[in-house]
Order: sequence, then structure tokens, then C-alpha cells
Amino acid sequence: MKVAFKPGTLIYPLPAVMVSCGDSPENYNIITVAWTGTICTEPPMCYISVRKERRSYQLIKDSGEFVINLTTEQLAKATDWCGVRSGKDYNKFKEMHLTPQQGQVVKAPLIAESPLNIECQVVEVKELGSHDMFIAKVVAVNAEESLIDKGTGAFQLNHAKPLAYSHGKYYGLGEKIGSFGFSVAKRKK
Repeated sequence: MKVAFKPGTLIYPLPAVMVSCGDSPENYNIITVAWTGTICTEPPMCYISVRKERRSYQLIKDSGEFVINLTTEQLAKATDWCGVRSGKDYNKFKEMHLTPQQGQVVKAPLIAESPLNIECQVVEVKELGSHDMFIAKVVAVNAEESLIDKGTGAFQLNHAKPLAYSHGKYYGLGEKIGSFGFSVAKRKK
């Protein structure tokens, strides 16, 4: 039986990511975002949604750049902390012992401890209400070499124990139950 539930944003789980921004060490900042995702393959594009009153909002709007840093179970405390503390009051890199690292293209720093850093350049800001969506082109990706399968070249994020966010809580991912297309794959004899 179904019951009526108030309208809301209940599409969970989501990736919990740390978004780094700023164009010089003096204004580097990190914001934790769960409202993020892929929106296009060719060209590769993604988005993040940020409240206007957040410090990172203006940094991203001014520079037109940001980095999506995927998170892991090991980064759970830093991920949460960077989401509840303001960059107006704290140097989040210093407080969480994270290392800013120069990327390939953008001036915004990568987080060295993240297994995958996605460098982004904003192509559009869509005003939506409580949050604005920064639609961005992916201009570079930086992957932890130890997570790349030597045989296939595939990036194996599952080995890093990625972090997910679901309705106010953080979770690790469970066991693999299949691969894309497994439901229609022909059985090997």
C-alpha cells in the first residue's frame, strides 16, 4: 500500500562530493554537495547546485570554475565537516588536513586525497529557487593511478570505498549485484 507523501527531493542515494573552488590559495574553499550529477556525455558535462548565500557560490560565479572531488568512506568526516562549516570562518583545507593540488586546466585546486577530481568550467548558471545550478563542461579528469585496472584501463572507484548520501545520512556502497547489461546478457556455456 502507498501513502501520500509531501512533495520533495527524495531521489536518493546521491554521491557526496567535495567541490573545491577559488582561483588563488588565499581564497581556496571546499563545499560539500550532494546535488550533483552527469548531464551529457558528448561533450562531457555535469552540474552542481549551490545556495546563493554559501561562500563558494560567489567564488564559483566569479571564477567560472570548480572541481568535483569524489569522496570515500575514509573522507567521510572531512566531507561532512566541509558541508556544515563556513569558509568565511575556517580554512577548510587546513582544518581537515586536506592538500590543495594544482589541476591540469582550472585554477581551482584539486583535493589530493580524493581518488578522482573532475575539473569543470561553468557554461551556464540556472536560477532555480533555493539553489542555483552551475552547468559545467568537464575540461580535465585526474584519477588515482592505483585505482586504474592495469589490464583494461578502467577506473575502479569501488576499490576506494565511495561515499553516498541518503536523506541526511552517509553510507558506504554495498556489494556488486551486476554490471550494465547483465539482465539481457547471453549466458556463457
